[in-house]
Amino acid sequence: MKKASGFEIIAARCWNLLNEGKPFTPIFTIGVYALYHMNAWGDGSFWERFGLGLLAALPLFALYFYYDFPLFLRNYLWFPVVAALLLWRDTALDPGLYALGIGLFLFFTIYFWGTFYYHLRIGTSWWNFKRFWKLVLKNSDSTSGNAQEQLPKFLLLLFAVDTAGAKWAGTPGQPGDFGWGTYIWFVLGTAVYAWVLHRYLFDWKPKEIPGYTEPVARPSDAPGGKVFVLVIDGMRKDRFEEANAPFLKRWRAEGTEYTQMETVYPARTVVCFSSMFTGTYPREHGITSNMVWKLGIKVESIFDSLRKVGKRGRLLGIAHLIDSMGGDVESVTAVMHNDKADRNIMERAKLIVEEQHPELLVVQFIATDQTGHSMGALYEEYRQKIEEADVLIAEFAGWLAQRGDAENATFIVCADHGQADGIGGHGHLDEGERYVPFFLYGPGVRQGVKIDAKHSLVSVAPTLSYLLGAPLPSHSRGPVLTDAFQ
Repeated sequence: MKKASGFEIIAARCWNLLNEGKPFTPIFTIGVYALYHMNAWGDGSFWERFGLGLLAALPLFALYFYYDFPLFLRNYLWFPVVAALLLWRDTALDPGLYALGIGLFLFFTIYFWGTFYYHLRIGTSWWNFKRFWKLVLKNSDSTSGNAQEQLPKFLLLLFAVDTAGAKWAGTPGQPGDFGWGTYIWFVLGTAVYAWVLHRYLFDWKPKEIPGYTEPVARPSDAPGGKVFVLVIDGMRKDRFEEANAPFLKRWRAEGTEYTQMETVYPARTVVCFSSMFTGTYPREHGITSNMVWKLGIKVESIFDSLRKVGKRGRLLGIAHLIDSMGGDVESVTAVMHNDKADRNIMERAKLIVEEQHPELLVVQFIATDQTGHSMGALYEEYRQKIEEADVLIAEFAGWLAQRGDAENATFIVCADHGQADGIGGHGHLDEGERYVPFFLYGPGVRQGVKIDAKHSLVSVAPTLSYLLGAPLPSHSRGPVLTDAFQ
């Protein structure tokens, strides 16, 4: 199993500029406008007009970067578009500019991303666009593939850049005053409008735990074995129930299940892993999307805590996780056929156990998530990947038992987030994203127990500290899951 190369790590960061919705919006808007006026690149007046238009649109760019407009709030994005058309109804619109924007967006998402990119990276069919177009139109997550969010955003921004630049520069065919007073009021009104929407309608973000974790003493006679955290990335709770996964469901029945385990917001992979293994929230650990602008978490992780007591923890995952967890990540390449991904990850996990003997090993299985993103979470292929993960984990557990590494070991099986309809959507906590499968198994775990109280994935790090006799990470807020143990 190859590690992620240096090139892949850089490429993954570059791809996030186009994958994550917030950086995509300005990049796409600027790119479309420049391409449409490619014949005028040699004309200095064009660049003057373009620069003035960007300057005028800058407050709107900032507004759309700051606010998410998640789920149904994206429907309200069309009101500023309509307001702008009414306020500047005498403006001569260039239909070709907006047609190019819409066409390039559909080409980028449906074919370049949904077909070409996924074929080269994970072996998806060249005909994947026949399904992917439906996923783009339904997608509700925080990526660039969220058509219902991206379309009104870049159409308004194109209008602002084109109209303000042309009138400010006095371009022929766009005579008259732009109406800067009106524009300032429009921008201020849009900002207030966005604030009101998020203040009064955005009410589904999970509530944060206000205080830090209370230390819990571990009983002296408790089993002291290793801990294995097996994360099936992007596994929906309801699809797991539908899957034929006898091994994992036996572990769940013979262990302790948390039926209301909640992920964090935004439910993006790097964000969720950072919260799971620091015990706190994005505003505190600093990772707020898969696009990590400043590398490294701002707080201690469970891996830091383990080092304080001379123990080792390793996180086996994709290159994106290096951006937050750095050298604690054993990276795996995500450029391989998706049918082989989890098998190769499992073989690499065995190698880490043999060579490094970590007290804590976290393994990220990626095939389920990648199938959801490329083919949709409500199709048969997605359920099959959950079933394949079940077989691989059964094999891994048997291998550990033969070696003696499973003796007194505790296993935690979970997902970092679920997936919504569309492009395996996750980020905004749509249906299927918010609550994840989560259960523990091992000799020190209570058998046949279901905990129905609501809990959060921020409890993972403090629970690992409890199990491994390590101090709590510096900013841990989740409670230790003590009701899972004897």
